[in-house]
Amino acid sequence: MLDALFRPKAVAVVGASAKELNVGNRIIKNLVDFGFTGKIYPINPKVDEIRGVKAYKSILDVPTDVDVVHLPIPAASVPPVIDECGRKGVKFVILNGGGFAETGAQGEAIEQDCMTRAKKHNIRIFGPNCQGIINTAAESRAYCNFTFTKPNPGVVSLIALSGGVAELLHQSLFQMGVGTRMYASNGNACDVSIPEIIKYYGEDEGTQAIVLYVEGLRDPDTFLKVAQKVVAKKPILAMKAGRTEEGARAAASHTGGLAKKDITTDLIFEKAGILCFHDEQELCQAAAVFTTQPLPKGRRVGVITNTGGPSVIATDVLVSGSLTTPPLSEKTRAILTEKLLKEVTVRNPVDVLATANADHFRAALDALMDDDAIDSIYISMVTPFFVDHGAIARQIVEVNRFKRKPIVCTLMTDKEGCAETVNILRKGGVPCYDFPSTAARVLVSLTRYSEIRRRQAGRIKHFHDADRVKAQAIVNKARNIGQARLPADDVYEIMRAYGIPVADWKVAKDAAGALIAAREIGFPVAIKADSQSILHKSEMGAVVTNLSDEAHLAQAIERIGKTCRAPDLRFIIQRHVEGGKEVIVGAKADPELGHLIMFGMGGVYVEVLNDVAFRLAPITDVEAREMILSLKAAPILKGVRGERGVDRERLAEIIERVSQLMIDVPDIREIDLNPVIAFEDRACAVDARIIL
Repeated sequence: MLDALFRPKAVAVVGASAKELNVGNRIIKNLVDFGFTGKIYPINPKVDEIRGVKAYKSILDVPTDVDVVHLPIPAASVPPVIDECGRKGVKFVILNGGGFAETGAQGEAIEQDCMTRAKKHNIRIFGPNCQGIINTAAESRAYCNFTFTKPNPGVVSLIALSGGVAELLHQSLFQMGVGTRMYASNGNACDVSIPEIIKYYGEDEGTQAIVLYVEGLRDPDTFLKVAQKVVAKKPILAMKAGRTEEGARAAASHTGGLAKKDITTDLIFEKAGILCFHDEQELCQAAAVFTTQPLPKGRRVGVITNTGGPSVIATDVLVSGSLTTPPLSEKTRAILTEKLLKEVTVRNPVDVLATANADHFRAALDALMDDDAIDSIYISMVTPFFVDHGAIARQIVEVNRFKRKPIVCTLMTDKEGCAETVNILRKGGVPCYDFPSTAARVLVSLTRYSEIRRRQAGRIKHFHDADRVKAQAIVNKARNIGQARLPADDVYEIMRAYGIPVADWKVAKDAAGALIAAREIGFPVAIKADSQSILHKSEMGAVVTNLSDEAHLAQAIERIGKTCRAPDLRFIIQRHVEGGKEVIVGAKADPELGHLIMFGMGGVYVEVLNDVAFRLAPITDVEAREMILSLKAAPILKGVRGERGVDRERLAEIIERVSQLMIDVPDIREIDLNPVIAFEDRACAVDARIIL
């Protein structure tokens, strides 16, 4: 439990100084100024008091128990002080200074020494190279931190490895009028981890939304398990930096973390149901809406505006985010026709006109709130001098008070000249933004989280017909003879063992055997070269399809033999599959996360189209269907322009079977089924490879 850290009854600062430009002095000042309800103990053998608070020569001289000790002192001086804290019975130490693992081998050794001593005394370490924590709860008021933003109490709790980013986010929320519940910036996080803090925030009744910034995940599996449980109760809005190779190097040198250029963090966020942002401003703007608005029940947005252009911009963003602006019901249109200005053309968006007064806005709001075809409301509002916009704001606040549907507002005004209107909306809990695209993206985020809360968890199917023993035996045989890439017949046998359909095939060592195999399979056939030295068969001309008779097959064999001069050359004869839609199913082992499963549009253009979706194994039945429907080309798979769709349930099953195979046989590093040919009533792979 982290209660003693976030709700301490006594805090000491070893290295507190009487000099104002000193971290230890600042921590004392923050505790005093913020009204910390517990005891404050500056530790400094050379002075009697700091900031009017009695100072002590040593932590051992403090007259009461101490929960938290700040150590804003040089890294080399920290280990012996931890021993003193241990003798005092301290529960947490916050290592504010740098000079630890982020600096190299010497600092890493000091950090490890600190950990060894702390464990000996049952002390938890927060940091090092960190700011600390803040808790605004009235019973605590713990500002165990050296930053400067004095937040108002609120319901957003923030956690960030980087102190600079943490304060940036904190200051941004403060300037938007969003209050903070708790704040944590834990630097290198050598002990108290981000998953622990997320779990603590998740159990805190005062926290309604969590804002997270990471530069890497040390323990992805634990993070995922914790985050999934928390997201079921409250939203986590997250940003991960270090997405480029250069950014990852900067992050590693900054925190000593594990950032790297990949997609795995996004996949963890996706699987956990975390809302992912690539922009810190958008992250803060989205957090604001979660503090005041209910979750929408669907994607249908009603738009109210007194100026046309901004609502057009917002509508584009809403629709791009998969939200809709549906037609109004006949009842709603009749009400608005009666109550709005006669010049208004009643539709969605509802343009009440610049001359609309408070009654007109209220009529539009009430009508959309009562319309069952509307799930949320977006307001685009300017403040012309010839209307009482303060009165309009009060009506918006009055409707918002009932929390029937979420309201998000774009307020385009002179913030100083219309300060009263701004304050009315802000104090009334109506989230307001300067730009229509910003407000629209915020509403998209709120709707996404609502869908996450409602989505089916799905189940992980276990296919009992899968022959794990046979697949593992094939892999073991390849291992024993030093093969990293399995020959085609072994790949197809593994597919058969796991119930993954593959077009009928046979292996031939020479031309005569290929002719016999083709007769047994039946024309038309395809022929492929199979050799350990041939990776991309199509590029080498080692694949010929739709061979209708023996003469054409013989010509193809001769041509392949001239092109592919490999001592281990064999021929795969396979039934030619005509028509259908080409997709790819793949998998890749990840050293930290287990396995990534991929689905996308396939064939020779997979790299060009790059229309693929990834998920983390094990894949649930719901996730498999989501992967298929998430593609840009999903309408093609569903069926367009009179064409019939493909068997998506069969494709989903193939995805799930590949997921089980990767987990059952972890020696497999990569699988590519490309292409898988999908038809209205079936699907089968016509090419596959496995790398160990």
